[in-house]
Amino acid sequence: MGRPVTSRLERWLAPAVPLARLAVVRRLLALFVLADIALLTADVVPHAKGPDELYQPLLLRRALDLPAPGPAYVEGLAAVLVVAALVVAVGRLPRLAGAVLAVAFLDWVSIAFSYGKIDHDHFALVVGLFAVATVGPAGLRDPRTSAAAGFALRAVQVACVATYFLSAVAKVRFGGWGWATGATFAWAMSRRGTQLGDVLAQFPWLLRAGQWGVLVMEALTPALLFVRARWQAVGATVLVGFHLATWAATRIHFLPLVVCLAAFLPLERIVPAVTGLRRRRATPRRAADASRPAAAGAPACGPPRA
Repeated sequence: MGRPVTSRLERWLAPAVPLARLAVVRRLLALFVLADIALLTADVVPHAKGPDELYQPLLLRRALDLPAPGPAYVEGLAAVLVVAALVVAVGRLPRLAGAVLAVAFLDWVSIAFSYGKIDHDHFALVVGLFAVATVGPAGLRDPRTSAAAGFALRAVQVACVATYFLSAVAKVRFGGWGWATGATFAWAMSRRGTQLGDVLAQFPWLLRAGQWGVLVMEALTPALLFVRARWQAVGATVLVGFHLATWAATRIHFLPLVVCLAAFLPLERIVPAVTGLRRRRATPRRAADASRPAAAGAPACGPPRA
């Protein structure tokens, strides 16, 4: 008997995608971890130096019976994260260093969120780090396609879509339809508004239209998992534009989630495009150098020697 025909579900779960795309996403996530621990979740170290009474462990940490971490532990954890992220970013030990990075970052963010609110924009990032660690070596110019790489990127895509879709569900569940018909954006801009937000706040009808637009957009994000690659890229670009507008009006960002939207883009084209641009720029210079006449062999001054 021959090999069984791959089912449609299997092809959807693990589409064959270029390994170069996985390589770009993996490096991007690893480098972003460095920015995250330095800027977004940097309060882990000062919290570890505070009183243990402020530590309210998440379900995961309670299940593992993990105590409040001390300063030495979190500083060591930060060192592990930096080393692992740099190793992954340069393309070395993708599975081993990737697994260490994923586990260490999960530990890091679970500590951060045990001292305050849980930022749901980190969900896709955590899933993405675990997913890309399942794939072996992949170069930035690797032309091969891989179902394993496709499965990893699909996991990141599903995590992104789940974040948006469940956000829409939560809005209706806890805020009711009043979230879309009320003054949600106006309230946010009154608290954190920028100059742009102050201008937009003068048009309540526009803010309500935006609220409905956000709710509908988030509810429709599962479609990104089933459309063609071109429309996936368009949808991811629209979502990035939405986050840019949110940041411009309220200084609220979802940067970890935005970075993970890269899983929807044909990033394998970046390196060839950059290389081709450099070659095109270098070609006119080489042509100009070749067209110049050869310099005479006479000395700079004085009569030629007999």
